[in-house]
Amino acid sequence: MSQKKTPNEKVPFWRSQEGRAWTFQIFLLAAFVWLGVTLYHNTLVNLETRGISSGFGFLKNEAGFRIGEVTGVLLPKGGVLWFVLSLAAGLGISRWISRRIKKDTKKEPLRTKWLALCLLFSIGLPLLTLYLVHDSIEIAHYTESSSYLLALATGLANTLKVTLIGCVASTFLGLFIALGRLSPNWLLSNLCRWYVELNRNLPMLLQLFFWYFIVLQELPGVRQSLDLGGWLILNKRGLYLPAFVPQQGAWLFCAALVIALCGVWLLFRRSRRLRDERGIPGKCFWPSVGLLVGLPALAWIIAGTPFSLDFPVLKGFNYRGGTGLTPEFTALVVGLTVYVSAFNAEIMRSGIEAVSKGQREAARALAMREGQVMRLVILPQAMRIIVPPLTSEYLAIAKNSSLAVAIGYPEFVSIGGTILNQSGQAVEIVGIWMGIYLCISLCISLGMNIYNSKVALVER
Repeated sequence: MSQKKTPNEKVPFWRSQEGRAWTFQIFLLAAFVWLGVTLYHNTLVNLETRGISSGFGFLKNEAGFRIGEVTGVLLPKGGVLWFVLSLAAGLGISRWISRRIKKDTKKEPLRTKWLALCLLFSIGLPLLTLYLVHDSIEIAHYTESSSYLLALATGLANTLKVTLIGCVASTFLGLFIALGRLSPNWLLSNLCRWYVELNRNLPMLLQLFFWYFIVLQELPGVRQSLDLGGWLILNKRGLYLPAFVPQQGAWLFCAALVIALCGVWLLFRRSRRLRDERGIPGKCFWPSVGLLVGLPALAWIIAGTPFSLDFPVLKGFNYRGGTGLTPEFTALVVGLTVYVSAFNAEIMRSGIEAVSKGQREAARALAMREGQVMRLVILPQAMRIIVPPLTSEYLAIAKNSSLAVAIGYPEFVSIGGTILNQSGQAVEIVGIWMGIYLCISLCISLGMNIYNSKVALVER
């Protein structure tokens, strides 16, 4: 006869549900490890058969090719390391103070004095370090005699520059188009609707070709440039603007501007806290204007002129001086912004319309203006719906920037392709591409997830 198990009898680990789960996971992990080792071994064998050396030592070799648009790259040594260390220390101390105060006050919002202390550590400490070590900060500029590593770093800097500008510009343009679609004005609403439908249904690459070959390449030549008094010069070689050249008092002016912005933020936080606690908003507009204008003006008076203007001047066959935006960079930024803003507009419009109409009616019943209704009632509630899909669009900007190779902009993939053709290190270059784009995407996702946790609806 079979023996019945008593309720208190212990089941062997290899027969328990937990044991089976661990067994399956270990076998699955072992299979992935075996697959990875096999692929790695086959790759080494194939490279050896074709006489191609493996490894990343080729990155130290001289590049020998020209990059059309060079962005300076901070070298990770000296002052840069001290600045990063002070920034991490300041943010860590601020985080510790914030968590400690919230624990003692039962997670109530931080008071103004504690916020000021956190800002002192998170912003003041890095600024002080930057002032002390700014002479030891080195910025490398690529030349034809530079290494492959610096060439890739220059391409990465170009990609990050385009990604950052595209994310910011597409967000504001998308918000404007979304509000236009919700406008009661028939003409404005339909114009915004056709803007969205047209740009969403045209391929990204086709739009880049349109802006580069049809719009920018049809501009007048250098001698016939569109000149607005030297402040803006436009021709088929790019857009030229005056450049700010920092003088001796630039650091004091910038520090005063940062302190003024922090002060304005503290004043608005204090005004909002008084409004929530007492129902009466604190007066912050004119003090903020005075702080934002007065403190930098005082620094200007004390330290002298912080910046001088360098205007572009026609010399020979091109303009010299100032700062210029190449046609490739302009076409890429405009194309990415216009394309992604159409998707952002629909995301924001759907998020705004998802907020209950009763919220808008209740705000109007409190005699709030339409701008206040949108800014204080609708948008804060719509953000928890808008942020998750908006993250995907920011990731699309970073990845679609690789299409710039079609119009000749020297971004990360384009420069990597040139290095691949010269060195033949296909496996290493593709691995670098995948690793860098993975890191960029993870950083964007991390930042947006942190922001999403701040605006998400808190369950009671």
